[in-house]
Amino acid sequence: MCPCVVSAWCQGSRIGDGVVETKNITLPAGSRAVLPCHSPRMVWTRDQLKDRQRAVHWDVVHSSPGYSGERILDMSPGARQRVYNGFNKGRISIPDFAFTDGNFSLVINIRKEKRYWDGEKTVFVVLLGSSVVLPCVNRRALWRDGLQEDQQQVAHWDFQPPGVRPNKADRLVDLYASGERRDYGPLFAQSKMSVAEDAFTFGDFSLSISDLKPADKGLYSCHLHHHYCGLHERRIFRLTVTPPLLREPTTSPRVFLNDELEPSK
Repeated sequence: MCPCVVSAWCQGSRIGDGVVETKNITLPAGSRAVLPCHSPRMVWTRDQLKDRQRAVHWDVVHSSPGYSGERILDMSPGARQRVYNGFNKGRISIPDFAFTDGNFSLVINIRKEKRYWDGEKTVFVVLLGSSVVLPCVNRRALWRDGLQEDQQQVAHWDFQPPGVRPNKADRLVDLYASGERRDYGPLFAQSKMSVAEDAFTFGDFSLSISDLKPADKGLYSCHLHHHYCGLHERRIFRLTVTPPLLREPTTSPRVFLNDELEPSK
């Protein structure tokens, strides 16, 4: 298993107060991590107006170039915890009773995948039959506001199989801030691939791919276009699908009675 290094910030806040913990933890892929964060001062007593201002959030700092720190989860008393990135939905959480006992520890189910930067793009190495989320997030208001026709924002994903030239890449999906959406090919219709319906609301255009097959390997690119401002952003990922590791077969040891020596060969 390849180790996974987790770097995260836990911050809780109320009027005039704040708590921060920083942890660096190395764990094997596929394991469950708990990043501790406790604060009795953040317990919700329900009897003070200022308690309504209490909130806790977790931020993560990415080590890959092109990625900065981002909010991954937050929670307020009496409200459900909010997970920001589609990549993390169903993967991270904090205890539901955090504001009752002051335990805001982050639970992470580490995916069995390897991710690294090859100098040009992010490379994902994922096991056959598993799922992956290719992140494409931009929460700037520029990409989430302005639904007028002359300021329309467009996002699309392309797929370039091995050996195919960039100008021959397949279009997977077009997303428009106006609400229009165009899916190409059967992969979205079969729910093998998906992008959140509220992508422009939260600025999360991440692509989810399930039940990975060898045919899914190749280059995936996310493009964000702002026609009015003439802006274009692109994120490229190389996806490699590998078979699960096979365990070495084991042979039961031979047993010799009465201290009998093993016959020579």
